[in-house]
Amino acid sequence: MTDINWLEEVLRRKENLLKDTQEFLKIKSILDEENVTHDAPLGEGIDQALQFMLSKGSDDGFTAKNLDGLAGHLEMGQGEDLLGILCHVDVVPEGDGWSSDPFGAEIRDGKIYARGAIDDKGPTMAAYYAMLIVKELGLPLSKRVRMILGTDEESDWRCVDHYFKHEEMPAMGFAPDADFPIIYAEKGISDFDLCLEAESGSHVGTMQLVSFHSGRRYNMVPDYAEALLRGSFDQGDVISKFNDYLYKVKLNGKTEIVENGLSLSLEGVSAHGMEPNHGKNAGLFLSAFLNEMELDVVAKKYIHFVTSYFLDDSRGKQLGVSYNDDITGDLTINVGKLSYSMNNGGSIGINLRYPVTNDIDETRKKIEERCVNHGFKLTNFSNSNPHHVDSNHILVKTLQKVYKEQTGEEATLLSIGGGTYARSLAAGVAFGPLFPGRPDIAHQKDEYMVIDDLVKATAIYAQAIYELAK
Repeated sequence: MTDINWLEEVLRRKENLLKDTQEFLKIKSILDEENVTHDAPLGEGIDQALQFMLSKGSDDGFTAKNLDGLAGHLEMGQGEDLLGILCHVDVVPEGDGWSSDPFGAEIRDGKIYARGAIDDKGPTMAAYYAMLIVKELGLPLSKRVRMILGTDEESDWRCVDHYFKHEEMPAMGFAPDADFPIIYAEKGISDFDLCLEAESGSHVGTMQLVSFHSGRRYNMVPDYAEALLRGSFDQGDVISKFNDYLYKVKLNGKTEIVENGLSLSLEGVSAHGMEPNHGKNAGLFLSAFLNEMELDVVAKKYIHFVTSYFLDDSRGKQLGVSYNDDITGDLTINVGKLSYSMNNGGSIGINLRYPVTNDIDETRKKIEERCVNHGFKLTNFSNSNPHHVDSNHILVKTLQKVYKEQTGEEATLLSIGGGTYARSLAAGVAFGPLFPGRPDIAHQKDEYMVIDDLVKATAIYAQAIYELAK
């Protein structure tokens, strides 16, 4: 049965595909650790999104399983081997500046606009409909096909850890959560904080930095930063200098004289942390301005360190850890979170992505040595090792064949700085949904998915599932 017109099968179901995608996108599935319950360990929104997929799957005749609200799966077929399709239902916070409701799933100009449209709810629904098509056509399979639904991909991957403690590892699989054609290598990803302790009695000076904050996630370029200054300085002079600075760097911001001092805020441009140069880091831009001020001793130490080591340097050159290989390219550093207060000291939240041949222990040691000289300590270190599948693996070869048949284009192999669920499998690759030439707007305002691409990706996934499981 190789003469199936997969695209036609998707087009027959296009109306339902769009309706279900919109309904799914309207669920605000952002991590909410302040409002967890036993049944919703990551918050109500994420639980709602997981339940939505599981009950939909159950209604459509898949075997559905919920693993304690941290993960779930939908399964079909029979056989010894298991093919995994790894998706996630959580999304990053919406951020500011949208042209429409981030959870409105509005369709305009042939696109669906919503947080999660491309990362990863649109692609999840595409993969779901792909499974459904294979199931409804009654095609004979020799393997079981299982869609694994994660809930914490954008943060700590607790879902994956929990899932694979209790469930079998698929022999191979793909994650529809990156780019087409095929991503066969992913950088290692490490998050950590560099912390400067508060020092009592050293906040004397004409200008004191009361607080400074920017960013909410390690893996996002912060699009907003704010600082509060107080002391006996000329506020009008600082306001004037700040406005000149904003004009020079072509960014928006504002000043406000408040009861206990002068508040400064600055707007940057958000982007995914895997390529910090795609955004404009509000925290780094504001720290660069503050670095020119006569701040109190501790604040100066913090701001000077941030500016010296991270401004205009997303490749770790100043820290002495820059690295590059032919498989995955450059080591990158994203300053995702900046936080300072007079009482609590300062912290810098770093998202470091390193090539597959890089030694992370060596890199960590170099950073620690550099930091200790400035009074900073490396804490909260977490690491996910790099991932690489051999280019001759049956999984890679099959997906290359499918992609070429569906698009007429060669399926070149790519590597990324992003981390997808593919890395949790021994043999896993990321496969779509972003087609070559499309801008990557994941984690940005006005995130969208082109409807024609959603349809095309569904057809590719349907054939891929059949070819890998037949």
